Amino acid sequence: MFAERRNAPRRVINRIAQYYCVAGELPRTCMVTDISDTGARLYSETEMPRVFFLVVSGDNIKLNRQCRIVWRLGNEFGVEFVKQRAV
Repeated sequence: MFAERRNAPRRVINRIAQYYCVAGELPRTCMVTDISDTGARLYSETEMPRVFFLVVSGDNIKLNRQCRIVWRLGNEFGVEFVKQRAV
């Protein structure tokens, strides 16, 4: 059995999102597979920068947060939100 190491419970959302490094830059697309108040798990077929802004919108969620990658496994990325704010 694995011990839970997350600080906040995650919820599955499987939603297409966009990310960018600087304002005005054309955003790229990724998939957010799950999310919490402190971070998210993303999937992207393109290389993602270490720090970026993530934009997610849709049913019951609107998020624009600065993220930092904390782990990578193939095309999956675990990110933490740099400045805490409720999801």
